[in-house]
Amino acid sequence: MTCLSTVHILGLLFEDDDLPYEEEIIRNPYSVKCWMRYIEFKQNGPKSTLNMIYERALKELPATDNSKPIDYTLFYKILIWMDYCQFLVSQCKITRSRRTFDRALRALPVTQHPRIWPLYLRFVRDLPLPETAIRVYRRYLKLSPENAEEYIDYLRSVGRLDEAAVRLAAVVNDENFVSKEGKSNYQLWHELCDLISQNPDKVTSLNVGAIIRGGLTRFTDQLGKLWCSLADYYIRSGHFEKARDVYEEAILTVVTVRDFTQVFDSYAQFEESMIAAKMETTAEMGQDEDDDIDLELRLARFEQLIARRPLLLNSVLLRQNPHNVHEWHKRVKLYDGNPRQIINTYTEAVQTIDPMKATGKPHSLWVFFAKFYEENEQLDDARTIFEKATKVNYKQVDDLAAVWCEYGEMELRHENYEQALRILRKATAIPSKKAEYFDASEPVQNRVYKSLKVWSMLADLEESLGTFQSTKAVYDRIIDLRIATPQIIINYAMFLEEHNYFEESFKAYERGIALFKWPNVYDIWNTYLTKFIDRYGGKKLERARDLFEQALDGCPAKFAKTIYLLYAKLEEEYGLARHAMAVYERATQAVETEERHLMFNIYIKRAAEIYGVTYTRAIYQKAIEVLPDEHARDMCLRFADMESKLGEIDRGRAIYSYCSQICDPRVTANFWQTWKDFEIRHGNEDTIREMLRIKRSVQATYNTQVNFMSSQMLKATTSSTVSDLAPGQMGIDDMKMLEQKAQQLAAEAEQDKPKPKEKILFVRSDTSRSELAELAKQANPDEIDIDDDEDEEDEDQGPDEVQLEQKSVPTAVFGGLKDD
Repeated sequence: MTCLSTVHILGLLFEDDDLPYEEEIIRNPYSVKCWMRYIEFKQNGPKSTLNMIYERALKELPATDNSKPIDYTLFYKILIWMDYCQFLVSQCKITRSRRTFDRALRALPVTQHPRIWPLYLRFVRDLPLPETAIRVYRRYLKLSPENAEEYIDYLRSVGRLDEAAVRLAAVVNDENFVSKEGKSNYQLWHELCDLISQNPDKVTSLNVGAIIRGGLTRFTDQLGKLWCSLADYYIRSGHFEKARDVYEEAILTVVTVRDFTQVFDSYAQFEESMIAAKMETTAEMGQDEDDDIDLELRLARFEQLIARRPLLLNSVLLRQNPHNVHEWHKRVKLYDGNPRQIINTYTEAVQTIDPMKATGKPHSLWVFFAKFYEENEQLDDARTIFEKATKVNYKQVDDLAAVWCEYGEMELRHENYEQALRILRKATAIPSKKAEYFDASEPVQNRVYKSLKVWSMLADLEESLGTFQSTKAVYDRIIDLRIATPQIIINYAMFLEEHNYFEESFKAYERGIALFKWPNVYDIWNTYLTKFIDRYGGKKLERARDLFEQALDGCPAKFAKTIYLLYAKLEEEYGLARHAMAVYERATQAVETEERHLMFNIYIKRAAEIYGVTYTRAIYQKAIEVLPDEHARDMCLRFADMESKLGEIDRGRAIYSYCSQICDPRVTANFWQTWKDFEIRHGNEDTIREMLRIKRSVQATYNTQVNFMSSQMLKATTSSTVSDLAPGQMGIDDMKMLEQKAQQLAAEAEQDKPKPKEKILFVRSDTSRSELAELAKQANPDEIDIDDDEDEEDEDQGPDEVQLEQKSVPTAVFGGLKDD
């Protein structure tokens, strides 16, 4: 037999184009690159041939060498497996593709499986064979359980909700599970609840009620949604009575208003849908008597639900905080017209509330409970409630004191006066164990004997119903316990005064003064001094003076004014005038700064009335020295006006000149106008010029001060910005400011230069010629007309000159100088 060469054999089996690749593979069967080139060459050839080449390559290539750090053979084999699987999928060879994927997973190491699984899963998801995909996913989750969400989504997409719910429940119960989609455990739980509640007929492997109730104890901040999910499950299952039971249980157990609102709205919507469904059924199938009864029952149930809402909401708030007194009162109002429920509510409230934890005033519940019995004319029951209320350990003593007072007032309303006195005497009785009022370690029953509220009511009752001695004993006891207030002291003294015990009344004031310090003692002193003066007048003048000196010793400036005025009045009416003036003098120094001006006014008025106007000069001078500028100006004007009325013109002018130094012409125009009017009435041209000169001088002084302050402020505000924005411009701006200031000073100096004589306009002035002419034309009885030759020569210099009216001087003015 003739032997054929390998080339002839290959030529018979393969096409001519494949021969080079086949020969290369025969020479290098383990070369991955040769197989890759061959596969690439046959991509456009027959699919069956390419399938065979893939199979030959995967069979011929050597096994993986794990000893090498980088195995390129493994890399290329993975590529071949992936290409081969995708190629088979594209040929729609389902079974062969599935088996090839399985072979790839068995052939490759487990570390390379993540390269194959995405292709495999995409392949099975695209198939209309959910059972195959489910089996593949189950295998996949054994390797990658963290991708359970992908499997759950697929199950929901193909309608396998039962297994989806089972898988989702397993994920929720796995504390170590971390969602790749970033969902929290609650979100997964909420998805589970929605899934099982909305599909009760498809989810049969889980106990839905137990799962959702487990969530109620686990997610306490989302109870409303979970209760609604459980009710929705029963509604979709057709168990409407169970759904209604769930809603009722929910609205009786939730503790937040948000959860209650969610459950109640869902409950109301459910009842509405039931009514609507019943009406539709009746309209379609006809109406009979049973249907009418059923419909009326459903309507009644719905109306009752709506009517119960305020009470149910109140129950939620009380479950949230059972010690909320305000909510208990609201609950009582909701039961208005139902006495039995009101009594039950009050009873439950007083038994539930812990006074130490209560929000509000817990004693008010006892009080209103007793008033409820009183309004229904059950006084014995009301007394029983009050007696029980007095034994409750309240947090504050005021609570127990309020209970005792309300107890006494109830007896007064029913004219049981002796009983009311007995109750309040019992409340103020000294306990066997004394305790301080603010000692929280002791119960309030041992501290209520120091409650001023109870003692005050007892004192009022004793004044109205008791005897003088019993009332006096109550007031003395209040003072001994050191719980009295200034008003209590005043009431005690007034009570004694009404019974003509005047000295006892004054002793009561003295005891109150010993108890209190300033400023609390002010009312006691004021009343005491007034009553003492009214009683004795000037009979006990030295004692009254001692009282006033004692009152003023340590008296704050805020309260000194009234006492000083009362003291001065005493001296004026019953004492010496000089003593009164001394009191006024002290008062001007002792009162507050804001009241000194008023005190000086009173001082001046009283001094003028007693000693005459001239006596007030020293007072005016001191007032001007000590008062602030605003009030000092007013004093100067009044002082000058007084001097002018006395004919002391020079004194008045000196006062105006002194006051001008604190009067800015731009602000105090009234002062300068007053001075101007004064000079017009009593002065002459020279005095007017002097007044105008002083005005300019003062204005220049204030302008200089304002300019200096403005430049400092401008420099402070602009230095930083100029230096930051343009460092080179800062020096230039300073030079400009200096130049402007120099120009201003030069202009002022130019104005100060003497001008040519023009009648009387030889002094620099801001007043115009017309103003001076107007001043000169006004009549002045004291003006002296002096003829001057120079003035006569200058009369014809201009048309705008001022024409002065001449008047002869009376002979009496010159006296003995006329001959000279």
